[in-house]
Amino acid sequence: GATLNFAFFSAGTTPSKLGGNLTAASLTAIGSGATGVGYGTGAGGTVTHATSKSTGVTLNTPCGQIVMNGALLGASSRVNFTLTNSAIAATDVVAICASSAVGTSGNYTIQVDAVAAGSCRIFLLNNTAGGLSEAVVINFAVIKAVTS
Repeated sequence: GATLNFAFFSAGTTPSKLGGNLTAASLTAIGSGATGVGYGTGAGGTVTHATSKSTGVTLNTPCGQIVMNGALLGASSRVNFTLTNSAIAATDVVAICASSAVGTSGNYTIQVDAVAAGSCRIFLLNNTAGGLSEAVVINFAVIKAVTS
């Protein structure tokens, strides 16, 4: 819960001071070995689809898990839903993958598109020749990006 103050200076003939605050929840865990790169403890969250696989969800954290509804998804069928998330900017990249917690590897393809300020759309495709009724768990992380 502690707040750390920091300052960086831009390069050039007239350096400008940039500053801000870091909290424990916003710190990035960067290291070697088992620590890896990513968000620290407390930065993420979990949300569950309320009524169907196409129901939109809201989770305002930079990373976390989406637990999809266990409704039937037909053979070779696709469904999409909107993730509303205040951590997402229009220039960001939302990385996603299926957790191994549910389903057989290769049964699903997951993709993000339509990234906008405050939301993105997520597609789930059933890659099998049969219907699947699984509560697929999707891991996601917002990677901050800019155009300039």
